[in-house]
Amino acid sequence: MKKILLVALSLLLCGSIYAQTNISNQYSQFGTSASGLDANRYDRNGNPIDTTAVIDASTIPIGLFSWTVDDRLGTITQVPVDTLQHNFQNTNDTGGPTGHYTYLGNLGAPRISHVFFERREASQFFFTDPYDFTVRRSQDVIYTNTKSPFTNLTYYKQGDGRYGEERFKAYFAVNATKRLGFGFDIDYTYGRGKYQNQSTALFNGNLFAYYRGDKYDMHFNFINENLKVAENGGITDDRYITDPIGMAEGGRTYNTYDMPVNLSDVWNNNTGYHAFLTHRYNLGFYRDVTEENDTITKTVFVPVTSFIHTLKVDINRRKYISYDTNQNQEYFEHNYLGNDSTDITKHFSIKNTVGISLREGFNKWAKAGLTAFMSFEHRRFTLTDTLDGTAGRRILTDHKENILSVGGQLIKEQGKTFHYNVLGEVALIGEDAGQFSIEGRGDLNFRLFNDTVRLEANAYIKNLNPVFYYRHFHSKHYWWDNEDLSKIMRTRIEGQLSIDRWRTRLKAGVENITNYTYLDNASVGYTTGEGETATTSYKNNVAVRQHSGSIQVFSASLRQDFKLGILHLDNEVTYQTSSNQDILPLPKLTLYHNLYLKFGLAKKVLSIEMGADIRYFTEYYAPDYAPAIGQFYLQNPETRYKVGGYPLVNGYINLHLKRTRIFVQMYNLVQGTGGNGYFLAPHYPLNPRILKLGLSWNFFD
Repeated sequence: MKKILLVALSLLLCGSIYAQTNISNQYSQFGTSASGLDANRYDRNGNPIDTTAVIDASTIPIGLFSWTVDDRLGTITQVPVDTLQHNFQNTNDTGGPTGHYTYLGNLGAPRISHVFFERREASQFFFTDPYDFTVRRSQDVIYTNTKSPFTNLTYYKQGDGRYGEERFKAYFAVNATKRLGFGFDIDYTYGRGKYQNQSTALFNGNLFAYYRGDKYDMHFNFINENLKVAENGGITDDRYITDPIGMAEGGRTYNTYDMPVNLSDVWNNNTGYHAFLTHRYNLGFYRDVTEENDTITKTVFVPVTSFIHTLKVDINRRKYISYDTNQNQEYFEHNYLGNDSTDITKHFSIKNTVGISLREGFNKWAKAGLTAFMSFEHRRFTLTDTLDGTAGRRILTDHKENILSVGGQLIKEQGKTFHYNVLGEVALIGEDAGQFSIEGRGDLNFRLFNDTVRLEANAYIKNLNPVFYYRHFHSKHYWWDNEDLSKIMRTRIEGQLSIDRWRTRLKAGVENITNYTYLDNASVGYTTGEGETATTSYKNNVAVRQHSGSIQVFSASLRQDFKLGILHLDNEVTYQTSSNQDILPLPKLTLYHNLYLKFGLAKKVLSIEMGADIRYFTEYYAPDYAPAIGQFYLQNPETRYKVGGYPLVNGYINLHLKRTRIFVQMYNLVQGTGGNGYFLAPHYPLNPRILKLGLSWNFFD
């Protein structure tokens, strides 16, 4: 931790003395409008970004702006700079800013959204999917243009040193010229855990660079993650939480760190290295453009045709470590590798995409851009195998896949009224042959009663080959080869109505899934004792299942905020239903409410938010967690129970002083109520009441 702080502060000092050339505001260079499309009105956790916020020069330097790039064709989308005070106290909540995630209690622990429409599709290396709280993808990297070096340092702290949790984040960006910039991003999370054998140590970092020329355009990033998580299998008996007095048998009640857990000396360690490069060469012409005041004319480059190349390289490794032989026999049904303490799986992929694009807007007839592209991906997976099925006699075997696909895109981003983006792709050759997807989204903006109304829609139809680790997985405790899995057909349509002045956002959608593929609980029961003393226990096992029929999911969400003077009430209500709650269980209602006062002091130099918020979801058979694969799966149908119905209430004070944001929060104010609702995942209770602190500081002088 100290080394990371020293590195960040050293780079900050170097950046602060970096000599800058005159950099003009380059908004006009971007091919996408500031309003853009739906994809970047929300952060990577699915939470709305306030794009209407007024930029204060004391908070954000003039000329600073940020953007992301699409990882297929390098399309640019502007995003707001993260300096907002509102809800800063929730930016370090593993459950998400509005409490949409089931997770294991500890900071940075694996998580899964209980709002179905926010769940991502499984990636080829799905072991890091539950860590999207910190793990970045290439399209998540934020590039920044700035007239002076820009740095943000953020530090979060909660609890004491022995059982506390900490997170440090650093972001640095600088320009060498008005077209060339680079920077880095560091995110280090360390959660010691309030329960035994639960610690998390998550490091994520990336380096980025870009060149924004008229004819040549380039974006590069390199991401590294190292995720080490201790696995405890949950507490041995939920009654330590639901009936603490009974479990104490008249003695003292148990502290969280004294409660016995199922596993010890077990870890999951995921490491990854990801390189991304997208660049394009533009053919076009220069023309004179007159500004709005009709007195200034400037020459701008108008691209007509672009030649695009994108390269992605991913290197991943998962290492599962388990030293306790006895618990392996008692907790797990299978032990395929004997006394070997470690099993490893690796993933390597390299993907090249080339395309040619006719650009939107180069003349009055070019109302949309049209792109054709081709991709070739090579994937290699390394699995543990055994010789003649004999435990302990193991080797590593490679499984190789090659996929050739073609696609096209029709896109309209310019203008203020109507935008759309339709993209289709089909795999022609290789393991995924026959896989296809057609995705489209659009928005319509119009004036109504002196306000802007925005109608948005997105839809897709996808025929997807289950990812490799659903088809093949060999490890110490789980082992399968599924050669007969069918492709997954998904069809979704979703619409949204937003009225900014009314602070209203209404969203609804429906999805149909055929051949839904999932991890099932295959635990096997065994009986000990006889007669009245007989008890049934279950040894843990996991299997891949595929539901051959169709499952429908309907979801509707209303976000409505109210304001009366300095009194504010923010509300979000999500209703959803699944046609098969046994295979795809979902809570009917997910609620978030935030009541607070917002005001300024000292001539409004100091802004203050103080109040309390509440997260709540109705009871449902929430996903269980399988520690030996690091994934969420269904509960055992013989022992399953519902969790939810617990109001998680947090009180906070949120301060904003020029370039500095500070919060103080008391987490879980109503600790000790709720029974099974005190668990987000079965046998993994919430953290107890705890004080949290956060500080974020911008530097740009």
